[in-house]
Amino acid sequence: MDDPNLADTLQWTADAQVKLKNIPFFVRSQARQRIEQLARAQELTVVTSELVEQARLEFGQ
Repeated sequence: MDDPNLADTLQWTADAQVKLKNIPFFVRSQARQRIEQLARAQELTVVTSELVEQARLEFGQ
């Protein structure tokens, strides 16, 4: 597991964490991974509620 994308930890704003907790628990882990992939693709270091909302729209939830 030497993936450099997984080595760096993203920060989550409080609002983004609240939105994440509103996602059903059985898909929350997968959703978090996809949101973090989206953040890294945009070269972001902080996950915001806006990004969570963008991911929701992109992934059709």
